[in-house]
Amino acid sequence: MLRLPSFRYVAPTTIADAAAHLAEAPRETMIIAGGTDLVPNMKRRQQTPRTIVGLRQIPSLAGVTHHDDGVTIGAMATLSALAADARLRARCPGLWQAIVQIATPHLRNMGTIGGNLCLDTRCTYYDQTEEWRRAIGYCMKKDGGTCWVATSSPKCLAVSSTDTAPMLQALDARVQLTSAAGARTVAVADLYANDGMAYLTRRADEILTAIDIPVGPASPERGREGGRSTYWKVRRRGSFDFPVASVAAAARLDGDGRVEDVRIVLGAVLSRPAATPRAEALLRGERLDDDRIAAAADAAYDVAKPMDNTDFELHWRKKIIRSLVGHALRELRGDDMRGARLRLAKQVL
Repeated sequence: MLRLPSFRYVAPTTIADAAAHLAEAPRETMIIAGGTDLVPNMKRRQQTPRTIVGLRQIPSLAGVTHHDDGVTIGAMATLSALAADARLRARCPGLWQAIVQIATPHLRNMGTIGGNLCLDTRCTYYDQTEEWRRAIGYCMKKDGGTCWVATSSPKCLAVSSTDTAPMLQALDARVQLTSAAGARTVAVADLYANDGMAYLTRRADEILTAIDIPVGPASPERGREGGRSTYWKVRRRGSFDFPVASVAAAARLDGDGRVEDVRIVLGAVLSRPAATPRAEALLRGERLDDDRIAAAADAAYDVAKPMDNTDFELHWRKKIIRSLVGHALRELRGDDMRGARLRLAKQVL
């Protein structure tokens, strides 16, 4: 049985109090939201904070506010609550798709959107028991000096495995970060760095408190003012697993079906969600015909740099990006892709 190490637990009731606790010793303190990531990591001694600041007793962090020009989601909103939000599903269908594919219903009852955004990077050589890691001399991410994925690498190559971050980046969302010194807002795209160890640009004394998503009112015919979004994910187990490759896409089309703006973001192929500016440039001002979609998929394929640090062969994970981008763009075009989703799940299984 894996047991938790000793730690001090505090349960503030306001954001200010939580920030003050975190400021006391930010390098020795960690935040716990739902605990579905932190608690297993602590049991494996991947993370060993001396103090844990629980956010569950702060009601203001759990709300969802819909307004004309967007949605504001508190970081402590559970994934289950967001999955059940019909207005969120209508306005941000891609985000809803990402959320319902995270873990299991039990874990979504505990897990929060803020926790998923801050999810620790993952690696075959890191996500093991302390005894297993000690036997190989540990790794660069924790207690060692070598990245066993690529032994000559100067940095850790652990992979980003969050489902919501690629989709929120594609939606041009921003996050609110609060510390005892004040608050700031950063784009989700700027929240991450391509480094398996220092994968978050959030400072150690900051709390992610809310997410702001700029979306317009939902329309039954065309989504948000012509905007559409979708999320495609490949995983080993169809009902419960981290992504081994994923694609988040959002686009705004004009009345003639031409792309006014588009974002395509790849997940689980780098240590951060990966933007695809060349693929997006190929689509702007164009209709989503099959040739244009194929060209964009090829451009996105070039961005993907999966490493041998998770399930499936890395070459296959890179190759599947072409298919996922093609599926996502066809869905944004308006094609019925339910059959393709079922075939993809069967192919993986």
